[in-house]
Amino acid sequence: MTEPPGPETVVVIDDDYAMRLSCAKILTKMGLRAEAFEDGARGLEGVAISRPAMVIVDLKMPGVSGMEVITRVHEIDPHMVIVVITGYATIDTAVQAMKCGAYDFLPKPFSPDELRMIVNRGLERRRLTLEAQRHEIEQSMLKRRFVTFVSHQLRTPLAAVHQYLDVLKHVDAAGDDPARRQEWLGRCLARIDELQNLIADWLTLARVEGGTLVKERVKVELGRVIAGILKTYQDSAAAEGISLESHLPEDCLFVGGDRNCLTVLFDNLITNAIKYNKPGGTVMVSGSESRGEVVVAVADTGIGIPEKYRPFLFDEFFRIKEDGAKKTGGTGLGLHISKKIVSEMGGAIEVDSVAGAGSTFWVRLPAWRAVPEPAGSPNDAQREANIDRR
Repeated sequence: MTEPPGPETVVVIDDDYAMRLSCAKILTKMGLRAEAFEDGARGLEGVAISRPAMVIVDLKMPGVSGMEVITRVHEIDPHMVIVVITGYATIDTAVQAMKCGAYDFLPKPFSPDELRMIVNRGLERRRLTLEAQRHEIEQSMLKRRFVTFVSHQLRTPLAAVHQYLDVLKHVDAAGDDPARRQEWLGRCLARIDELQNLIADWLTLARVEGGTLVKERVKVELGRVIAGILKTYQDSAAAEGISLESHLPEDCLFVGGDRNCLTVLFDNLITNAIKYNKPGGTVMVSGSESRGEVVVAVADTGIGIPEKYRPFLFDEFFRIKEDGAKKTGGTGLGLHISKKIVSEMGGAIEVDSVAGAGSTFWVRLPAWRAVPEPAGSPNDAQREANIDRR
């Protein structure tokens, strides 16, 4: 079990004993860990050992000055927040301290509330900075994984197509029957379909990361979108012995969004429900509207999702790799893209599943609400009249 993080450490460096004691008491009452040092040299040693979140330093001290402390602290950790305190506050000293790398400046004497405010503000800034740094590292690692993944996923079908074409060349030379040629051509086409699906998913993912996935906000009737998707997969599902059913109210499930993105969203969910189903199984799509929200459920009677994998279902490239799991094609991007679409539309997506019995994906989207036109703006009839007069 992971231990909860301890209190953040704040180092106080000041040659005034009363000031050190006062600051330490205030910081301790704030739930922080306070360390106090009487001069710059000892303070820097303490900073190097404890690596605090913040350093509060007096500018005027014998020996190592406050300005030098600021510079050397940032050599130890550039993200350490430094607050300068001094009884000789002037605009020039404040500017000089900021240029050296201080986060803020507090003239003496100051109240406990002033110290608490500046400490809280500084620590929050450090947390945001570290969070941004972690995000950059994660993005960098993701890009590296993405390049590796793309290289592998492209190489595999291309190598297969090359192999099939090589076989076809020898088949033609041997004068074999047309049925064998059709078989190998079919294999080539299947692999090329895989490549096209990979490229389509990657292009969609690029739009996701660029924040341009949902291009428009128009009134969309989900019943028609879903009916079209179910019709597309009717024959292929029947060939697997899977029945597709729909229980959607007519002409009332309206949402505001990008029709293409909504098609991608429900296409991903329905194809997954078919792929991970069992022979003789059922895919059921149902929906309703309540309290300004449209809820659509895509349920299957398939293999289900083991509980240990559910927290990772919407991660990029995630695929269940377990003995006995159904082998299916795909990039592992479908559910990640689906969640991004739902999030950009202000909705949510959840999953309920029982291993061996099936899964249900719940999509919640804000219902369409027409935006009233400002008073005095031309209505549709007026706009048409204006066009006719041109």
